[in-house]
Amino acid sequence: MALTGLLAATGLSVASAPVAQAEAPCEGTYTIVVGGTGSKWWNDGFTGNIQQHVGYPTDIPNGASARAGVDELNRLLRDQRNLCPGQHAKAVGYSLGAAVVHIWVTENWQTFGNVNAVLIADPKRQAPPGYNGGSVPFGGIVGYPLAGADRYFGNVPVKSICHWDYVCDESAGIWTYPNNHMYNYPNDWNVDHHNDSAHEQWFNGAWHPW
Repeated sequence: MALTGLLAATGLSVASAPVAQAEAPCEGTYTIVVGGTGSKWWNDGFTGNIQQHVGYPTDIPNGASARAGVDELNRLLRDQRNLCPGQHAKAVGYSLGAAVVHIWVTENWQTFGNVNAVLIADPKRQAPPGYNGGSVPFGGIVGYPLAGADRYFGNVPVKSICHWDYVCDESAGIWTYPNNHMYNYPNDWNVDHHNDSAHEQWFNGAWHPW
């Protein structure tokens, strides 16, 4: 039976259907990805060797949606770590999803080791280079914990990527949105493009140390 037919038979809609959580193997890296605004767990744009996609409310990018994403990311990471204590974890996020990963690292680096993060178009990116992420002036709207910029990553290796994009760099200009935000990261959607130990910034096509 097709998915829509099965859901209709059970009284569930696609939007309300529970996310199927397949058990990931303990071999290799456990890669978990978090999509941006408007994405769904089954269609977040990421490719490559992915073990888990995070499902969370993405329709409105605000503090509540970010909080829900952080809580779900934390649950999935810790469930997998309990199953596979020695496995390395890599969390990759784009846009609102990058903020979710960013916040999770800030809140959990002291209690969760053997992990790295990749932040693509992070609205919480803190300058330099460029300016802070574009969520900062709208802090009263987007709300905590999405509002604000910081680098509270502790000892977690973090790779930050921002390419001429207002969402992660206000100096790019709001007129660059949404075109640059949507189309300036063609190679970065493949999680295999990012290694497990990178601690660096890629800003407007150039490498910068933290």
